[in-house]
Amino acid sequence: MLGRIGAGVAALVALALPAAAKDPVTTFTLDNGLQVVVIEDNRAPVVVQMIWYRVGAADEPPGNSGIAHFLEHLMFKGTEKVAPNAFSGIVEAQGGDDNAFTSWDYTAYFQRIAADRLELVMQMEADRMRNLRLAEEDVATERQVILEERAQRTDSNPDALLSEQMRAAQFQNSRYGIPVIGWRNEIEALSREDALSYYKRFYAPNNATLIIAGDVKPEAAKALAEKYYGPIAPSDGIVPRDRPQEPKQLSERRLQLADERVSEPYVMRTYLAPERDPGDQKQAAALTVLAELLGGNGQTSVLARALQFDRQVAVYSSAFYDGTSIDDGTFGIAVVPAPDVSLATIEADLDRVLAKFLADGPDPAALERIRTQVRAGEIYARDSVENLAQRYGQGLSVGLTVADIEGWDEALAAVTEADVMQAARLVLDRKNAVTGWLTRPAQAGEAQQ
Repeated sequence: MLGRIGAGVAALVALALPAAAKDPVTTFTLDNGLQVVVIEDNRAPVVVQMIWYRVGAADEPPGNSGIAHFLEHLMFKGTEKVAPNAFSGIVEAQGGDDNAFTSWDYTAYFQRIAADRLELVMQMEADRMRNLRLAEEDVATERQVILEERAQRTDSNPDALLSEQMRAAQFQNSRYGIPVIGWRNEIEALSREDALSYYKRFYAPNNATLIIAGDVKPEAAKALAEKYYGPIAPSDGIVPRDRPQEPKQLSERRLQLADERVSEPYVMRTYLAPERDPGDQKQAAALTVLAELLGGNGQTSVLARALQFDRQVAVYSSAFYDGTSIDDGTFGIAVVPAPDVSLATIEADLDRVLAKFLADGPDPAALERIRTQVRAGEIYARDSVENLAQRYGQGLSVGLTVADIEGWDEALAAVTEADVMQAARLVLDRKNAVTGWLTRPAQAGEAQQ
């Protein structure tokens, strides 16, 4: 009876869900190779400019880990036209805001500002694409800032340390095993020459995608892009991103991190998982739905119901997957046991739940509900120009096409139970996994969890 009610509710939600309208996207490429995407949205007099460089932590030279993130910081040090550290202040003075971020596959810079100030920020962003000025003291100061950032966000955080160590164990040949912020000993050695060499090679129009989203006409955006980015010469150092690949994993890898700062011990497991492929997103869509089914909701997901409510051996559980990458990524699961439950016990319980799911499959009503919710999230996210800019910038930076990005919600809607189970059997294999325990050090006479 409950299953029929759940299916009925999901059907009503599906009927109420608006059809995914095609994004108002215009694309073109400048003569120097800069790819430009304009997403017109006239609901508010605001525009977002994002410049995405197709280079990140996975593209760094060996021994220079952290250089991508280091350069992201240094990009605010000024040019001949913009004084050191004045970039953000200029944007803020115009009522806008800006920031930047680095990942393994890309580095991006953005400004959100009134539509009539677009030309100003476009001129500034184009200027620092090739005209960055770096003084030795600026490099030394920023290097110390990054070392302090690593100390605060990673070295002082047991969760971050475990995740970092698990990635290093998961990716033994792929550069995805290198932390974006870098290893401390290599950050300490990064120099002005390292930064400038990296900058001159990779920060160029033929290695970038410009996203303009908001209250702007495509013709006006194109004219501005040609005026400010058009004269910039391309780099001859851009080559296909042919990276070292991860060999076949033959057995599970395990590690345990004991730290007195841990307040809640937990088990985390990551599995090697395929990424979204251009022209074929079916498998990635199934993995996205699988993650939501297993651990996307703290009350109704498979792990939550089995471990938190039925057996009451866990206080939290989750599953996660993001296939927007160039090479294979990970599918992850985390479980926090109840205070009187050991990590060994909760891991065994987790394995039993996963084995049952692989044997029985999902509840049809739950699958329909999750598929509808995931697709709804994709559709409603389009209400934000920042989300739209992020969606296209990230996708294009890892090799997806505009058609792939626009067709993602349709791929999610088409996921079947067979697709989910095929993906689950492929990925949820302990031979492809890294299992980590985060715990407190055992006290004298106390059994280790």
